Amino acid sequence: MLLLDCQDVAALLPMAECMTAVERAFAAYSTGRLAAEPGVLGTHVESGGFHVKAAVIGENPGYYAAKINANFPGNPARRGLPAIQGVIALFDAATGQPLALLDSTEITVLRTAAASAIAARHLARADTSTLLICGCGTQGRAHLRALLIVRSLRRVLAYDLDPGLARRFAVEMSAECGIAVEAVASLAASFPHCEIGVTCTPARVALLAAGDVRPGQFIAAVGADSEGKQELDPQILLRARVVADVAGQAAHMGELQHALASGLMTMDDLHAELGQIIAGLRPGRTSDEEIFVFDSTGTALQDVAAAAVVYERARALHRGTEVSLSGVAA
Repeated sequence: MLLLDCQDVAALLPMAECMTAVERAFAAYSTGRLAAEPGVLGTHVESGGFHVKAAVIGENPGYYAAKINANFPGNPARRGLPAIQGVIALFDAATGQPLALLDSTEITVLRTAAASAIAARHLARADTSTLLICGCGTQGRAHLRALLIVRSLRRVLAYDLDPGLARRFAVEMSAECGIAVEAVASLAASFPHCEIGVTCTPARVALLAAGDVRPGQFIAAVGADSEGKQELDPQILLRARVVADVAGQAAHMGELQHALASGLMTMDDLHAELGQIIAGLRPGRTSDEEIFVFDSTGTALQDVAAAAVVYERARALHRGTEVSLSGVAA
């Protein structure tokens, strides 16, 4: 099997190719072409938690992947370690042979931003020109890069609870992307001025109120990926057409959990899953006035799709470190 570190993943997984693989995986899921439902298991510990996400995609070859991610928000400040660390184990779904062990951090960042950009391509207004990023860390940067692939943005607003992070984001991403990026001091005052909003924070209390949202906007709600996490007032979901990555998972750990718990929505009120939109089974945007919320909890469908691309390219380019777990020479 191959060992592939974060540098390997970054070199072998261009955003555009990640988007193509993730889009195909969502469509396959929603059209019943996968062998099993994606699964998720969460374990909480004192300073953080662990997620195990697993799925199968494809045939001839088919791949199974299980991702184990640790999320310890205090790591950067307390220990000088990343908040998110983990690995993806990739297997041949026909034989059970372990194929690769990959660093998960870069894949998680890329596939998350890829899903938001795919959703924006189908659900954001075609005349979108302004993006607001709430949460100016690694995920915010990846989202800007991905969204520039699907929309002709002219202006980006950057908000973070740490104003210094927003200012640094604005300077660095302006230079990298060649686009006007402006740090803003108020989320509520700035959000009405964007057509696309991305929230990618570890918040557990709503950052965005219903009064901050105006008709026609597309919101990618990325931060809520476990029980208790929240970035949006549930009233926003009530006003919007809500599209989930995977409905059952969003109901348990996404923004949808709060709308359901409050009684504002039922599962019948969910507009669609992303794969249904991609496959043409459910309508996307039909008017400029609709508000869309993409409830992105992050699924193993994305992980296995992205990991398969990295593995196949690594084999073709003879990249990575070959090891044998059985002790038999590779």
